Amino acid sequence: MRESRRLAYGLALLTPAALLGGALVAQYGFGLPPCEMCWWQRYPHIAALVLAVAGWATRRDPLIALAALAILVSGLLGAFHAGVEYGWWQGPSHCAGIALGDDPLAAIMNAPVVRCDVPAWTLGGVSLAGFNFLFSTAAGVLVLLWLRRAPLREASA
Repeated sequence: MRESRRLAYGLALLTPAALLGGALVAQYGFGLPPCEMCWWQRYPHIAALVLAVAGWATRRDPLIALAALAILVSGLLGAFHAGVEYGWWQGPSHCAGIALGDDPLAAIMNAPVVRCDVPAWTLGGVSLAGFNFLFSTAAGVLVLLWLRRAPLREASA
């Protein structure tokens, strides 16, 4: 496998795995529950992870390219979410996350409202949504560029 293809495949697999893992650590390890827009960013990463695993298993470049596009979608959602957090534009007015569990009424009554316009955590003024934008956009573009450098391969011989 050419070096650029190997890099593309690796980054397409590593990016969603690392970012989903980081989101889960933030949620369960540090008690930062996701808002609705945070969930929106996770869904494309889940799809990207599935596509990247399938691409690795079958050695099909189009699956890796689709994974890169899904990573880019998550990055664009992160940009939108970060813009809401920074007050650049309005987000959805209904943005709250509730896990119902065994007693739905108690869960609803005791659930914290997770606002989309207030970052749960920042580093140097960059929120988790902002970091998702930065990492996902860079990774998605790099994967597509690296795939472009290598000749298209539908399946390994």
